[in-house]
Amino acid sequence: MTVKAPGQDAEARRARLSRLPSLTGMRWIAAMMVFLFHVSLPDFTPFGGEVATGAEWLFSKGGWVGVSFFFILSGFVLTYSARPGDKPRRFMRRRLVKLYPNHVVTFALSMVLFAGATATWKQWLPNILLIHTWIPDYDTFFGINPPSWSLACELVFYLCFPVLHRWIKKINPDHLWGWVAGIAALVLVIPAFSYAVLPSDPPMPNGFPVGVTQAWFVYLLPPVRMLEFVVGIMMARIVLTDRWINVKMIHALGLLIVGYAIALNVPWLYGLNAVCLIPIALLIPAAAVADLRDQPSPFRGRVMNWLGEVSFAFYLIHGIVIIYGTKLIEDGKPYGIVSGIGLWAACALISLGLAQLMYKYVELPMMKHWSKPRGSRAGARPAEAAEGSREAEPVGSGSARD
Repeated sequence: MTVKAPGQDAEARRARLSRLPSLTGMRWIAAMMVFLFHVSLPDFTPFGGEVATGAEWLFSKGGWVGVSFFFILSGFVLTYSARPGDKPRRFMRRRLVKLYPNHVVTFALSMVLFAGATATWKQWLPNILLIHTWIPDYDTFFGINPPSWSLACELVFYLCFPVLHRWIKKINPDHLWGWVAGIAALVLVIPAFSYAVLPSDPPMPNGFPVGVTQAWFVYLLPPVRMLEFVVGIMMARIVLTDRWINVKMIHALGLLIVGYAIALNVPWLYGLNAVCLIPIALLIPAAAVADLRDQPSPFRGRVMNWLGEVSFAFYLIHGIVIIYGTKLIEDGKPYGIVSGIGLWAACALISLGLAQLMYKYVELPMMKHWSKPRGSRAGARPAEAAEGSREAEPVGSGSARD
């Protein structure tokens, strides 16, 4: 019989909970919100008439809320999993290895299947370099593989994280809630500035009721979206410094549902991220604290954990499946409710299958092989190599992706 050392069970439990599995599972829910938003857009919906209109309205904020969740989550988990003495160069190596391989694969698929026929170098070159979200041109920032715009924001977040983290750690923990409130107020001001100052022409496609420059400034410009990332950092510091106010996960979920309903009924730019920022900022630490206290969570099971692990690949591949699939079924539109839902399910399952392949054969091998410097890879013992692979993907893995 094996005798366990004193405290061994407690250590194993802490190691398990330190990965905050509920946050991993919640990544899948956010990715599905983005998916439902995209498949209900007028260009891609299989439905017609009132069904198409109703689905478009119901899921019209899903993509915006899902991405906002990912940005706040990214700041939270990178802060929660930060290691003392971690060098910026090593940190960026891990982040780039997580970010780029799947991006390169989906970029290539997009170019081969549909984008290459029309994309100019002014569109594909910024995209592959992940600088396209800096350019206020619709065909550029949403070109090639549209979801990739958020990776360009994440890249900026990663570059700034060592400095931001160092600065925020110097803030008196008693003042962190005030800083979060101040940033949330600033996020509310940004749409008002965009409406008042920026041009409304040319208009956004897909019937979005604002100008391209207005939407770009509020939703795609990395410094503006970094405010959500900073909120995530501060919320993690609130948890780590014992300033959390014990909001229950169920209450934060309820607040997010109310926020989503409000987002459906406010001026368009406010519904992108301003209305739901506080509910999301409360939900993420509430779920993290539930894990740390081993409280019940619907997002912690084995299936949810697997779905969360493949959610980054799913996020990047689902747009390709939707765009290419729409070309194949265009002649049959509009479809009935049962057939349309079946097509949605098929699209989701195909995307999920391809995401699993990317996760298994692209994401994991690249992280295991390249996340550590060559010298440490060559000389690492098996246990050290395993630790290196975990190190490359911190708690909940921080972007849609992270």
